Amino acid sequence: MAQALKGKKVAILVENGFEQVELTEPRKALEAAGAKASVVSPVDGKVKGWNHTQWGDEIPVDVSLDDADADDYDALLLPGGVMNPDKLRQNETALGFVSAFFDARKPVAVICHGPWTLIDAGVVEGRTITSWPSLQADLRNAGADWVDEEVVVDQGLVSSRKPDDLPAFNRKMIEEFAEGRHPQSSAA
Repeated sequence: MAQALKGKKVAILVENGFEQVELTEPRKALEAAGAKASVVSPVDGKVKGWNHTQWGDEIPVDVSLDDADADDYDALLLPGGVMNPDKLRQNETALGFVSAFFDARKPVAVICHGPWTLIDAGVVEGRTITSWPSLQADLRNAGADWVDEEVVVDQGLVSSRKPDDLPAFNRKMIEEFAEGRHPQSSAA
């Protein structure tokens, strides 16, 4: 997998309060696989992580969400944390950015509380997905089939539950991102 993503561009969409390790570890894996991973955010300059129970590091924002275009990226990563997706799900520009990846059938990876953003983007209905356990009712109410598994892949959507799942999440994310766009399901 050393250069499985050579030439691929990945957007990492975050707000303040993202779970730090859910951005830093996948980003390292993406870059090790040859991808260019860019932090996209509605926050100017730097975005602040959350490190389990306290504020974490500040990470430079590479591209302002207002200037970001989903057409410029091959894939999307949505880290979790509680505050991050709760803010993103209320941002119409962020929801439109996320929806554009699904409309183009580009691969998306999401972990922990990240699926909250997917719910408000209207893209989970009919999908099998996992998340932090407290989101299961929200996802089921939005029409998803929620399962409690380390990592789940459904037509280019990779999901995991928590930081402990990162090794499996990163492997599947790289695999799906390397495959690229997924054809429309015959069930859709």
